[in-house]
Amino acid sequence: MERTPCLLLLLLPLLCVSAGMPEPCEVDDEAVRCVCNFSGPQPNWPDALQCIGAVDVEIRGGGHSLEPFLKRADVYADPRQYADMVKAVRVRRLTVGAARVPAPLLIGALRVLGYSRLKELMLEDLEVTGTTPPPPLEATGPALSTLRLRNVSWATGGSWLAELQQWLKPGLKVLSIAQAHSLAFSCEQVRTFPALTTLDLSDNPGLGERGLTAALCRHKFPALHNLALRNAGIQTPIGVCAALAAAGVQPHRLDLSHNSLSATANPSAPECVWPSTLNSLNLSFAGLQQVPKGLPAKLSVLDLSCNRLNRAPRADELPKVGNLTLDGNPFLVPGASTPQEHSMNSGVVPACVPSPLSVGMSGTLALLQGARAFA
Repeated sequence: MERTPCLLLLLLPLLCVSAGMPEPCEVDDEAVRCVCNFSGPQPNWPDALQCIGAVDVEIRGGGHSLEPFLKRADVYADPRQYADMVKAVRVRRLTVGAARVPAPLLIGALRVLGYSRLKELMLEDLEVTGTTPPPPLEATGPALSTLRLRNVSWATGGSWLAELQQWLKPGLKVLSIAQAHSLAFSCEQVRTFPALTTLDLSDNPGLGERGLTAALCRHKFPALHNLALRNAGIQTPIGVCAALAAAGVQPHRLDLSHNSLSATANPSAPECVWPSTLNSLNLSFAGLQQVPKGLPAKLSVLDLSCNRLNRAPRADELPKVGNLTLDGNPFLVPGASTPQEHSMNSGVVPACVPSPLSVGMSGTLALLQGARAFA
């Protein structure tokens, strides 16, 4: 049986077309967004052909294995034979999720995507099985600006980032890795990310300061400006500062929100040596009972909202800051009570206290700026 380019399932234009089957794909009226959910017991994969004209494509595999496609797709074929067809595809943003994907099939799709106009790729709830093909002489995959991965497991363990990286063209600007099974990268194999400005390691509660040191491979992120570590198991800023210094990373914006940072109130704890470039620090939803000592001397943005502050910070406790956000702390809410001691030590960050007060327009601007920086 002649092989067909069914590996294009991972992008969108399936060529193995059949008819008379239920359609699991929906296209909006403007043909901009197309969503496919192949959750049925007998997926009609060719229905994804409907997405060929969409810009934003989402394909969910319903937990199915894509192993059968290896028998019908020549993943090692020269992708140039598909170049003209792929260049005609409009997709700029692609999400692939909920499937078991053989590594050769994923790599084959990336090679074909090298001729596309794709800029953003999201992989979610995937199990990548098997080993990747031998590396190319030069990167042949897509020229992505954004790569987001959530709950993706790799059979190759800690070497997965290095192996994936070699199939992407240089120029990646945003990398987000959430719910990772392994962030202990093989740093000697990882190449430099020369254009990466945003690294988001949020929603990895097992990371912690020690894991962060292993994930921030030294001198691999020279252009990093934005580092997000929300809900990343961080307990003290001092460990973060040490990891940044060890990696040679100098972020301008640092998000440590949604971590339990109560230990920062310990008066005997050493002070953090913050990066000299840092101008925006988000410490919201961190369970803080007082302003941490040793904050940077000067910040453009400091977000301390939704903590456990029972009084307004004194001037000598704060750095010189342009935009300060304190909304959602108990001292701003009349009659608000302080959580019991046992809940403070539980490691669970409390919900934000709704406040009828605010710190003014500058505080609102700070919060919005922080949200945009890590969106």
